[in-house]
Amino acid sequence: MRPVIQEEISGCGIAAVAALAGVSYDQARQQAARLDIFAEDRSLWSDTAYVRRLLSEYGLRAAPDETPFSDWQALPDRALLAIKWHLENGTPFWHWVVFVREGDDAFVLDSKKTLRHNVRRDFGRMKPKWFIAVGA
Repeated sequence: MRPVIQEEISGCGIAAVAALAGVSYDQARQQAARLDIFAEDRSLWSDTAYVRRLLSEYGLRAAPDETPFSDWQALPDRALLAIKWHLENGTPFWHWVVFVREGDDAFVLDSKKTLRHNVRRDFGRMKPKWFIAVGA
């Protein structure tokens, strides 16, 4: 699986779905628009329904609930992680990233455009709050 770079400042959810679906950011953005999902909508940062709907459009199953993060070894082979979780005026916000385990290798695909490396293995620096397991 390869990282997809978000082309909009708030497009991390769209980019995460694109990576999981194996499509480009533009393809995922167009599919999202057909579902009335737009990166400019700040609720994308604080609601899981949007990424769940977009995942479903690509035939990917999202677990029905968010699971609190305990440790990296406990994660499933594919998961959406909520990192940089914080409250703004009582509303939770986060940044979406994708956790991937392939055999003995594990990494995070982070869509942030300004990162030097979008495939991350600096697990100690990321502080996930919770995750959503994703299956085919």
